[in-house]
Amino acid sequence: MNQEKIGQAIKEIRTKNNLSQQAFAEKFGVTYQAVSKWENGKNIPDIATLKEICQEYNLKLEELLDAKISSNHNNWLKWLILIIILLIIILIVVLIFKNNDFEFKTLSTSCTDFTVNGSIAYNDTKSSIYISHITYCGEMDNNEYNKIECILYESNDKVKTEIGRYNYEDEKGITLEEFLKEVNFNVETCKLYSEDSLHLEIEATTIDGEDMFHKVPLKLDDNCLN
Repeated sequence: MNQEKIGQAIKEIRTKNNLSQQAFAEKFGVTYQAVSKWENGKNIPDIATLKEICQEYNLKLEELLDAKISSNHNNWLKWLILIIILLIIILIVVLIFKNNDFEFKTLSTSCTDFTVNGSIAYNDTKSSIYISHITYCGEMDNNEYNKIECILYESNDKVKTEIGRYNYEDEKGITLEEFLKEVNFNVETCKLYSEDSLHLEIEATTIDGEDMFHKVPLKLDDNCLN
């Protein structure tokens, strides 16, 4: 037996369990001076104390005597804690979605000049609208606009309510296609939206002072986006 290696093994056990020499000594009915001698390789515990240490920390006696302390126990404990945390997170997420009972629909448009990709999630109390991609596919428009807006509206009983807005204003100018690449909406509201109640309005002024306007109706579809 190598006293120094056994001493190092005992020290490793103690420090991994966040114990002082005094606390470790009290645990096994010895003085802290005895623990200090063990760890410095000047002495080793008697066989009864060695067995107590092994029993307390789930080790085999030969592992301690050969100074081959296995970390499997600690690793297993860390993995167990990690798995428990992950399960708790999953449970919380499931409960949130279950309690909120969200339904999902995609947003698209019947307007032939534009394509729109988006989605809406809603339950009995609120809605979340996400529009990420709008493309102009009408007649070629190479105009440079120094002011342009894309506004998301809800129309209900002839009342038009603004939900979101994306603006551009710069003397340098921008094309409609370039502007639409930057447009996105991510809006949470406490309102519920009926079929075909949403639409986009695109208003712009060219560098030469000419005005442009497009109205893009949005429809809710049951099918999911790929």
